[in-house]
Amino acid sequence: MTHDTYSDTFIREILNGVKTIAMVGASANTVRPSYFVLKYMLSKGYRVFPINPGQAGKEILGQTVYATLADVPEPIDMVDIFRNSEAAMGVTAEALALSPLPRVIWMQLSVRNEAAATLAEDAGVKVVMDRCPKIEYGRLSGEIGWTGVNSRMLSSKRPTLKSGFQHRGLGGKTTKA
Repeated sequence: MTHDTYSDTFIREILNGVKTIAMVGASANTVRPSYFVLKYMLSKGYRVFPINPGQAGKEILGQTVYATLADVPEPIDMVDIFRNSEAAMGVTAEALALSPLPRVIWMQLSVRNEAAATLAEDAGVKVVMDRCPKIEYGRLSGEIGWTGVNSRMLSSKRPTLKSGFQHRGLGGKTTKA
């Protein structure tokens, strides 16, 4: 699979299909992007496990922090990598040692590791690189238009939204990732 572009259907199926996310590189620092993404994904109904060896045993946003993926006490659907591109291979190898395997390895913005992607895909795991699930969720749900961020469509009209905040409101058919 090429990892330069992803169809909206591919991303939507992943975000609709996963329920548990392990966020490797989660930070308790409220100004770090991983903190914002953790908070956002929790608000959308996902169960998120922060992974950070330096914070293990503590809590971030009420969630227990784990030192490794293997320490998470339940199956993980998606591993979200908030580490640099070089670290992505080690995180991917750690994820592929889990049983059951996660269904998705997601590498955050600017994180690309083709060898790690090939390793995961060869094991039957879907891969997304250089994307943020928070941004993709917001874009696909129409929420991102609330803040004026470009959603690849030029229009002077605001998107029509369901009442209240979107909650796992990505539309489309819900399938397992």
